[in-house]
Amino acid sequence: MIAMAAIIGSGFLSKTVLATIFGICLLLLLIIRFKTNAFISLLAVAILTGLLAGLAPETVFNSVKNGMGGTLGFIAPVIGLGAIFGAILERSNVLGALADKVIKVKAEGSKTMATGVMGLVAATPVFFDVALIVLMPLINKMAATAKKVPLFFGLPLCAGLAIGHAFIPPTPGPILIANEIGASIGDVILIGAGVSLVTLIVSGPLFTTWLDRRNRLPGTIPNLSNLDLESQEKSVSFSAALLLILFPIVLILVANVTKEFFTPNGFTEALQIIGHPFTALILACLVSWLWVGPKTDEDRKTFSNAIARSLEPTALIILVTGAGGAFKQVLTDTGAGNDLSTLVQGLGLSIILTAFVLALLFRLLQGSATVAMVTAAGLVAAMISPADFTSWQLAVLTIAIAAGASGFSHVNDSGFWLVNRLFDLTEKETLQTWTLMTGILSITALLLCLIIYPLAG
Repeated sequence: MIAMAAIIGSGFLSKTVLATIFGICLLLLLIIRFKTNAFISLLAVAILTGLLAGLAPETVFNSVKNGMGGTLGFIAPVIGLGAIFGAILERSNVLGALADKVIKVKAEGSKTMATGVMGLVAATPVFFDVALIVLMPLINKMAATAKKVPLFFGLPLCAGLAIGHAFIPPTPGPILIANEIGASIGDVILIGAGVSLVTLIVSGPLFTTWLDRRNRLPGTIPNLSNLDLESQEKSVSFSAALLLILFPIVLILVANVTKEFFTPNGFTEALQIIGHPFTALILACLVSWLWVGPKTDEDRKTFSNAIARSLEPTALIILVTGAGGAFKQVLTDTGAGNDLSTLVQGLGLSIILTAFVLALLFRLLQGSATVAMVTAAGLVAAMISPADFTSWQLAVLTIAIAAGASGFSHVNDSGFWLVNRLFDLTEKETLQTWTLMTGILSITALLLCLIIYPLAG
């Protein structure tokens, strides 16, 4: 309180900071109270914040245009290509190949870990909700065979899906954060993978085992004879599935390594081209289409329909991301970013903790992880200069924002209700399992970021 009073007295709450605080409060009011579309809310708040901060109307609209265009120039192709790649793999039953491998694991403890890792891998090309729905028959079969409730295997799966969706590119979340704050995608993959594995162990198998030993896993054991498990199409081989999913990630990593450690020449430049996220995802789409894609005219029609459906949810993600970029640009052009940075320094908070708390607050208040990532990343981007950080530090900062935006999913998040319905839970049971798991996930990832960040300098 004394520190805050000193900051207010010293004049750090400038006109631009007050305009920003008002804009954020208005944004939350529009989304939470009036249920206004996130794209409209972000765009309106960006314009209003710029005007209240003292920018001329023409300057405000130019900021919005430049911010949105600059953000979508990179993000839109990545999200679109990622959706197409995921649709091809989903239609080819690539997730079924992963499931077939997991179900052959003998020990229960190993099986819960394998299920979590499967979720981690599956979330990279496929959206959380799609992957969970597709893999639910596997969870029910495993539960019936082991005479366990579905959550015994489902909670580690959900942990893996949530972690993979938040921390490992080319999923949209970490890519849009990295683009906003200037982090290298390759570095984010490496840091995200390390944080993901430790976080998965803690929030998935360990937490599930803890609940199980205390009889706190709700649900009923499925009857194996009642499960329809033979109607699924024959999947591709496990090795093919794994190679396809990891293909674009490996290309991006190779490009990143050659850029960091090798002298530029014709060969390394070629690798840079192949390993750019655009090229890597284009190649992933082409390879998957030729390898496991349609073989008949009828198949081509169903695949085309699947791709068309996969692009529908990406429209809102792209627009919200673009509006978030516009908001960030307005904060930068008004000078609010510098003032906010001074304010944070006056409070004595580290940039990692600041980024995490901002993302977590937006997550708790309005529910959407995407909106939380976009808004927090925009605020942090306006507050920092990438030149003041190493490439690795920016990658850790990206993961910290993603961790905050993934924490404590509750009743205002669609993921909460998806888990609630699929596992036939009450609201209280969902809070005690899914919500608590996402909280453990978030805090564990933050602690790892706080440990890694000084080493990344």
